[in-house]
This record gives sequence, structure tokens and C-alpha cells, in this order.
Amino acid sequence: MTGSDPLSYASGESEPPLLTHTIGTTLAATAAAHPDSDALIDAAVDRSWTYAEFRRDVLALAAGLRRHGVQTGDRVSLWSPNRFEWVLTQFAAAEIGAILVVLNPSYRRHELLYALKQSGTSLVLAAESFRDSDYAQMLADVRDQADDLREVILFESDTFADMLAAPSDDELAQIAEIAAGLRADDPINIQYTSGTTGSPKGVTLTHVNIGNNGYMVGSLLEYTEADRICLPVPFYHCFGMVMGNLAAIAFGCAMVIPGPAFDPRAALSAVEKYRCTSLYGVPTMFIAELALLDSGESFDLSTLRTGIMAGSPCPEQVMRRVIDDMNMSQVSICYGMTETSPVSTQTRMDDALDLRVATVGRVGPHLEIAIADPMTGEILPRGETGEFRTRGYSVMRGYWNDPEKTADAIDPDGWMRTGDLGVMADDGYVRITGRIKDMVIRGGENIYPREIEEFLYTHPDIVDAQVIGVPDEKYGEELMAWIRLRDGADTLDADTVREFAAGHISRHKIPKYVHVVDEFPMTVTGKVRKVEMREKSIEFLGLDG
Repeated sequence: MTGSDPLSYASGESEPPLLTHTIGTTLAATAAAHPDSDALIDAAVDRSWTYAEFRRDVLALAAGLRRHGVQTGDRVSLWSPNRFEWVLTQFAAAEIGAILVVLNPSYRRHELLYALKQSGTSLVLAAESFRDSDYAQMLADVRDQADDLREVILFESDTFADMLAAPSDDELAQIAEIAAGLRADDPINIQYTSGTTGSPKGVTLTHVNIGNNGYMVGSLLEYTEADRICLPVPFYHCFGMVMGNLAAIAFGCAMVIPGPAFDPRAALSAVEKYRCTSLYGVPTMFIAELALLDSGESFDLSTLRTGIMAGSPCPEQVMRRVIDDMNMSQVSICYGMTETSPVSTQTRMDDALDLRVATVGRVGPHLEIAIADPMTGEILPRGETGEFRTRGYSVMRGYWNDPEKTADAIDPDGWMRTGDLGVMADDGYVRITGRIKDMVIRGGENIYPREIEEFLYTHPDIVDAQVIGVPDEKYGEELMAWIRLRDGADTLDADTVREFAAGHISRHKIPKYVHVVDEFPMTVTGKVRKVEMREKSIEFLGLDG
């Protein structure tokens, strides 16, 4: 096939060449090329590292892990909000071929124990606590039930401080020998999916997977050693650790941590103080930052030029304001999933504005994408809605110790089934129209909530909207909109929304129910939990689920 075929298939550029070495090799080359450039800045503790200093501490921690018995292939779990120790651990584990299991900071005991047992974790590095999470106590509570767990080390402990002590020449030689024996297709990272449809699955990713994805994303953002990336997105997720940290070390950029968790004021303050050129966030983060600007607070954002909005569908109105009001003229939309390392499509720096606000871009380098019939796998003509699928270097090794679910996700031809609905235009650009499981079937009509959400964003009083399906005796399902209003706006009800929509969208697409809220149920990565919204709606509407 070629890009000019009428089918919904596209393949990416062959440049730049794929990296064929490990993450440790990439870091070593960058530290040698840019030893005095800033590598890492942690605003919360006012500490910074040059690339020479950063690699020094990474190697020290790698030696420390070895002293604590970590071998190549061992699973090391990391449980913490964003802080400099997280980043050092990410790269130290890669140096010695340990598989880093990144744990969601919001986990509680049940989720923690599941991940530790399922991954066979032997050592945990963790923060002592954060907000209302007592990590130390929860680890103590489950430790005896995690059969493979040998040791727990807290970042605040003397033990961890000792792990950062300068390694001996023998230890450095040993690490170099281990690093030389690692292969780029070795597994290096396990990330657990949210588990909304059963037990979480451990997505297993290699140096090739995530090292290249960070490199390709950064290359399309035209990163150089002069760039400074503000990262308010969580590190335990690909958005932070791959699109952020791994993109940075591939080009010699500075990684700037504005705080342990997202705070709009901390993020914009970090941009101003550290002269950041790039800012990442999910749409809800950018909405919060724009609200701060609207409230009258002022920040110098003149150094910004680019950044990434991803993680969930990006409202057009929000994207336009980010470009106009936050000086991010070259902001990019990225789309993907953890199982694909994560980015499959991305908008380009020279794309017309309408492409950067209305699509998720086109296929990334060295990848293939297709829109296929979800049942048969047949690639559909361009312009038709189907399941977005991708294959290439970015597709995961598989789900950890779960060949059955791996086979369900990746077909025999190597195509990753994403579960997302999309449409490919004649120019190869893709619009994501929703999740297959989110699609609402009303009276036999397939309705895609994203289309209705985009329309609701045009209402002057609506700052965010999410549309779901709820049970209905007559039609099978009916539409319901959860809405967040701008400060000071009069409340909206179903009649008001129906009046606003009349004549603009089809009658069967106008929500029957409207629910105004201050916030949506969210995951820690900023994704809206529509399953929870549906459950709550059924309950307070008194419907039969």
C-alpha cells in the first residue's frame, strides 16, 4: 500500500533513523556532548543537575542498586509523585537492565499488592508519603504478602542517601560491563493499565520501544540542547517518563519538575523562573492554567514556543487559546496509548492551524497506522469510522506474564488493537471520535460523544463537557452531558442546552439529560472516568442499569 491509496492506511517517514542502542547509551552520549547543560531541575527543592552531574548520580544509584542485590532482569518498583529521585531511579535501573515497575501514586493497598505480586517485584524504592497516602505504612502492611519482595527503601532514608555515594572504580567497571551486555530489545519498563475492564495489565516495554518514541516525538518538536521542558504530567505514565524525560535526554534538553503533582500556579511559575520553552499537559491541565490567567494572575510565558497536549481528546477551543494566550504557537497534539510507548500520531510544526486543533496528526516516523473494521480487521476506505490500529517499533513486547491478553491485543500481523474509534482523511490526518466502548447506540444509530462534546464547547458558558450514554427503555440508550461552567455563569439545564443545539446538530444527538458539576471523576493522569460517570448517572437518575 502507499499513502495515496483510498484505504485508511499510512506509513511514517524513515528519518531520523531508529535508535538501536539502550537508554543508558543515549544518556552517556548526551552527557558527553553537553556536560555543562542543565539536565534536571526540581523546583520544589530548588536543586539542579548538569548532564555531567546527572549521569554521575545515575551511575552512583545504579551501583547502589547492585549493592542491594538487584540483577539484570529483576523488577524494581518505583512508587512516588514527581521528584528528582524518581528520574534518577528511572535511568539507574536502565543502566543495569533492571525492569522498572512504575506504580500509580494514587494506589491503595489492594492495587499496590496486586502490582508487586503480578510483576514479581524484588525491591521497592518509594517516597515516605504524599498528601493522604502513607506509602511507608501501606508497604509495611502488604510486604509479607508479596512473596518476591526482599527490600523496601524510602527516598528519605539514610539507606537511599548511601546508595547515592560515589561508586568505586570496580563498581563503575562492573556497571560498564553489564551495560555493554544489554540489548536494545530487552524489556526495561512495566506500566499497569487502569484496569477499568478487569485486573490491570502490565504493559511491558523495551529500550527500543520507549527510547525511540521519546526520540521521535522530540525530533518532531525540533528539540535541541537549548530547550527546557516543563513537566507537570506524572512520571509514572508514558507522558512524563517517555515524551518528557526520554525525549529530553535524547537531545540534551533540561527536564523541569514544577512540583510533585500538578498545580497550575506551580507549572506557570516554573515556566517563568526557568525560562522553559516547552510545556506538557492533558487538556484539563491547560484549562486550569488558562483559568489562572483569566483570574488576573500574570506570568512571563514569552520563552514558550512548543509543548504537547495529549492524554485525552483536546477541545478545539482550548487548543486555540493555548496557542494565542500562552505563546505556544508550535504546540503539538500527540495521540497514543501505553501499549504503543505511547505516541502513534503527532501534528507537525508547520501544520496549518486547523490540522493542529481538529486532528491528532499523522503517523509518526517508522510506524504504520490503519482504520479497520473492529470485527473483521479489514482496512476501511478513508473517511469511514473504524478502530485505530498501529504497528511498528512502538508496539509493546506484551502484557507481563499474560500471553492470552497479549494475543487479544495484538493480531497475528502485528497490529495493535487500540479500542479507539477514528477517521482518516485523504491527507492521512486522523480524528479520534471516541472509544469503541464509549460509543452510544441510540435507537440503532451509532453516536460518537466526541462530536457532541466539541459542539458543546462552543457555548460561551461551557468550559468542559463530557457526553455518555445511559440506559433508556425506548431507545436502548440516551445521551447525557456532564458540564463544567465558567465562573459566574448561570446554570444550564437540559432545556437550555436543547435550545442552544436546535438547528445546529441532529435532534438524536442532543443530550436528553444535563448534569452540571464542578469537576469530573478523573484518573491521576487527567483522563475522565466515563465508566464512573455512567454509574453515578444511573444511580441519581433512578434508571435501571
